[in-house]
Amino acid sequence: MPTTRTSTPSNSWADPSRFVRFLHVEESCLDLPYTREIIARSGLPYDVLSHKDEPSGISGQYPTNLTQGKQHLLLTRNRGQFFKPCPGTPEYRCCDYQVLNIGMNCPMDCVYCILQAYLNQPWLSFFVNVDDLFHELDQSFARDPERFIRIGTGEFTDSMALDRLTGLSSKLVSYMARQPRGVIELKSKSAVIENLKGLDHQGRTVMAWSLNATAIMGREELRTASLDERLAAARQCADWGYKLAFHFDPIIDHPGWREGYRTTIARLFEMVPADQIAWISLGGLRYLPALKSIGTSRFPGSTIFYQEFIEGLDHKPRYFRERRVELYQHIYGLLKERAHDRTCIYFCMESDEIWQSVMGFSLEEQGGLAKMLDQAVRF
Repeated sequence: MPTTRTSTPSNSWADPSRFVRFLHVEESCLDLPYTREIIARSGLPYDVLSHKDEPSGISGQYPTNLTQGKQHLLLTRNRGQFFKPCPGTPEYRCCDYQVLNIGMNCPMDCVYCILQAYLNQPWLSFFVNVDDLFHELDQSFARDPERFIRIGTGEFTDSMALDRLTGLSSKLVSYMARQPRGVIELKSKSAVIENLKGLDHQGRTVMAWSLNATAIMGREELRTASLDERLAAARQCADWGYKLAFHFDPIIDHPGWREGYRTTIARLFEMVPADQIAWISLGGLRYLPALKSIGTSRFPGSTIFYQEFIEGLDHKPRYFRERRVELYQHIYGLLKERAHDRTCIYFCMESDEIWQSVMGFSLEEQGGLAKMLDQAVRF
């Protein structure tokens, strides 16, 4: 069913799917009802490809053609696995998150986006064989009936950036409403929420947004919703009864960072009810080594890669530990002043030493990070 778009200013990127101009459809998917639904909803011109063909109309070589490529959306079939554990590293604390892969790449363009160094094709891909996706989920829930599973779709794409075209969120929310032993987190830098209205979600969906200092959001996060657009969307979802989450990741060292993060956090709690926030994560800037050359060539005006970094245990450059502690202590302190007692504030991929230095406890004392997050979302 077509989605009604709310009116937004012409310079707004609250809905980044409007950057998409061309649709490509894999031949084997053309007759799927879901594919026909997306074609009709988008109103975009499309061509049909064999599964080995590449979308036409994208010139140049990767990654210099990424901006152009993000205007092209390929509806295709996932021939691999939809559902798998988050690819964390044993050297840092992981939250036992389970990743549901709905597609690759997104129409937004963040300077620090790790996908630039991870992918090797410039176009957007969305997987339309959703019957296979839900079959995998069925199998996972049946395999371990006692386990509580936290699922997210934001590993290789933004969860909501294309939702006006795909309408996938309503299918996921409706499915998870029938799963008392799990929740799904839909994480975004957009403000696309129209398909969530009126759904009987049963509290099994957490709507999440990545946040940052406004200077970083304005300079380093291209074609994304503004801070107020993201928070207004979050407030509306809270009114619809959804639990919320926020992610300050990557935290970026920059001139005025103290006041920048203070302003964002103050605005967050002015606009969003604290008692509906399940969790808030913190993570400092870290990246694959190959990303520096890609990021600096694509965004020559950015300076975020020209700072002091050390190679982490996962072989990713990250700020020195002392600097990370300083950044984290400031932001954690601001959050603790306003956050609800039930909200779990946690680190994404950090060491035990950082947890102890900033939060004053070890994860073992709390029963582990997975337990902390499970308890936060089951209130």
